[in-house]
Amino acid sequence: MSGDAQVLLWIAGVHLLGLGCIAVLLFPALRDEPNNARRSEGEGDDGWGRGPKRPPTPPAPPRGGIPLSDAEQSRIRLREPGRLRDLRPSRERRPSREPVRRPERTPHR
Repeated sequence: MSGDAQVLLWIAGVHLLGLGCIAVLLFPALRDEPNNARRSEGEGDDGWGRGPKRPPTPPAPPRGGIPLSDAEQSRIRLREPGRLRDLRPSRERRPSREPVRRPERTPHR
């Protein structure tokens, strides 16, 4: 066989393999019966079934009474339009550093 024929056979084989996989996956979905046909004899629409599930029970309320000791209110509160920056005192600036001194040459005696 020539190289072109081999490439053509490989392409056809891969396509046939893909179609086979699709058919295998679609077969159970197309063969499946609708949900209404799966009911047993006791599950009629006359209202005598189990009914809907009950809602989950609410969580238990938290225990304890007084707030924790670390639950303190902040010192500054924003109750009006504005910025928090305007209500806080500004930080002190760091002092400027002196420039680095370079050694100077002195005449040799």
